[in-house]
Amino acid sequence: MLHRHPILSVVTLVYLAFVGWVTLNPQPSQTSSNGWLLRALGFFARHDSTDWITYSLVEFIANIAMFIPIGVFFLLLFGRRKWWLAIFVGVVLTCFIEFVQLFLPARYPDVSDLVANSTGTVIGVSLALVLTSFTIARRTSRRRDSSDRAPMPRGGTAPE
Repeated sequence: MLHRHPILSVVTLVYLAFVGWVTLNPQPSQTSSNGWLLRALGFFARHDSTDWITYSLVEFIANIAMFIPIGVFFLLLFGRRKWWLAIFVGVVLTCFIEFVQLFLPARYPDVSDLVANSTGTVIGVSLALVLTSFTIARRTSRRRDSSDRAPMPRGGTAPE
C-alpha cells in the first residue's frame, strides 16, 4: 500500500497527524481562538430563525467534516473492493482517539464524537466510491472499444 501509492500515503499520514493534533491536543476546545465562532453563535442565538445553530451542532458537523477526508484517503489506499476495511479502520481510529481522550485532563470523550467521526468516514468512503466509479466506467468503456477493433489479419483484408 505505501509502495503503490507513496504520495497518497504521505498525504494521508500528514492529515492523520493533523487530526491527531486537533483531537488530542491538551488545550481545551473553548479558548480565545474560538472568539469569532462564539460571536457568530451569539448572533445566531439572538434570532428565532437561527437559534437552533448551537456550539454542539457546529462541533458535531465539524467532526463529520474532519473525517470525510479520512474515509476518502482510506478507500483510495485500500481500494474499492475493500471499502468495508476503510470504514472499519476509520471507526477504529475514532474509537482510539476517544479512548486516549479518557486520559487527557482537558479532553472529554463523547459518544456523539464517535457517531460524528464514523459518519464522516462513511460519507468519505461513499463519496470516494461514487467518484471512482466514473473512472472505472470510463476504463471499462475503453476496454470494450479496443476489443471491438479486432486486429486485421496478415493478408490485409478484413474478414467478412
